[in-house]
Formats: sequence, C-alpha cells, structure tokens
Amino acid sequence: MLQYGDTVTLVSAKERMYLKKLAPGGQIHLHEGRINCDDLVGRPAGCRVLTSRGETVWVYRSTLSDFILKMPRRSNIVYPKDLAMIWVWADLYPGCRVLTAGTGSGALLLALARAVGESGQVYGYDLREDMLELSRLNLEAALGPRPNVILRPGDVCESIPERELDRVVLDVPEPWRALGPTAEALRPGGILLAYVPTIGQAEQFVRAVRERSDYALPEVMEVLFRTWHVGERSSRPNFRMVGHTGFLCRALRVVAWSEEEAEHTGSRADPLPSAPDE
Repeated sequence: MLQYGDTVTLVSAKERMYLKKLAPGGQIHLHEGRINCDDLVGRPAGCRVLTSRGETVWVYRSTLSDFILKMPRRSNIVYPKDLAMIWVWADLYPGCRVLTAGTGSGALLLALARAVGESGQVYGYDLREDMLELSRLNLEAALGPRPNVILRPGDVCESIPERELDRVVLDVPEPWRALGPTAEALRPGGILLAYVPTIGQAEQFVRAVRERSDYALPEVMEVLFRTWHVGERSSRPNFRMVGHTGFLCRALRVVAWSEEEAEHTGSRADPLPSAPDE
C-alpha cells in the first residue's frame, strides 16, 4: 500500500508523467487537476484515481528510471538506456566493489548502488563538492540512506587509494589519463568501463589501452533506443527515438607480462588483441 514519504509516479491518459512525494495534508497539482496525498495513502500501488477535474491518472511507486529522468540535476546525466547496458557490460552484481568518478548529479551512482545491493560497496569521486552533495541528496531520495556508498572529493586521474576493486566505471572527460591509477586499484580480471560523449574520446581510450600491458580486449559500444506505437490495426516505430547519447568503452584488467615472459615470447608489450568482432 502507498504510504506517506513514498515517491510516486503519476501517468495521465495522455501519458504525461509526474513524480511527487506523498506528504500528510499535501496536494499534487497536475495539468489534469488536483489530487490530495491523503486520498492516495493506504491505496495499492498501481491504482487508478480521478483528479479534481475528473481526469483518470495511474499511480505507482516510482521506478529508478522514472526518478533519474525527473530528479534535480546540474549536469548532463547518463540516461537509463546506457545505464541498463552498463549494468550488463560491466557485469555488476550484488556484493561487487565498484568505484565511479564524475558522479555529477548522481544517475550513474544510483544505478551502481542499486546493482551492488547492500552487500556491495560503491566509492564515488568528483572534483566538485557541490556535485557530491547533489549526488548524495538524489541517492537518499531514490534509495534511502546507503552507508555502503562512500562519496569523496578527488581526481582519479591522479591517484586512487582503494585496492582490489571488482569494477571501475568512469564518467570523466579523459578516462585514458586514469589508466594507471585504475590498474593499481582493480584486481586482475576486473573490468574498466568508461562513458564518453564523442568517438574521438573513445578512440583515444582504446589506443591508450592498447599501449599498456596491464589492460587488454578494448571494446566500444553505442546504444540506440527506439520505442514502437502499437495500434488496433497497425504498428509503427514512434517518430521520436533516443539516438546517440554516448559511447561505452570497456577494457579487461590483466596480469602484465614480466620482462622475462615478453623476451621469451618475442612480445614487447601487450600480447592480447582487441576483442573479436561479433
């Protein structure tokens, strides 16, 4: 049942979406009319209600995707379509120890915290204290207090104090500058994933990975997202789609070859190729 303090999503018949928090005596004002918070508390999530103007609105507890799209922000965010792929491509799991940098408004941080669960650990870095505070506020609003999420000011391109991390997910302008510190922080077999907006940044990341012996198998991916309109007699793609938002770049942390191994095999640096085309 819905309770005071819940953040709910309201969707009108014309598919307008609103996010509101239920407060005692509060009122929710929509284009479709007014709803009293007291009238929603005690009703089941997923209920249908009428506004003061007689309009129908569906009400349910907000999903993480809903919250991220509507949350307060002071910067560009990583959108849900990319967050979903980051979750899979970085192979996040409950109990995972992951570091992220460039927390910004907190979209990526929220997704990582949800993925690792209460048994995992998330370290979030940003150069700006105000962005760390906004990330913290959005995190608590969406998921509640998370003592296993630690936010710190710092530049991961300079140093990372954590060790034996399982994953590192970066949203910084020059992730290739962080290859040294992340290699020291990641365990062998760990995954480094970087989110960058341009193909030039993705190319520079891959080239930098190929020059190192402690990373291998660099890959680059772009996620395109298109919904469909399904009618009674025909269906078609929606006229608007979410196209390019950014590139996902991934590399595997490997055990660097020793000088003796490199000399024995005749290899000077990283003997592993890029990931094969699928």
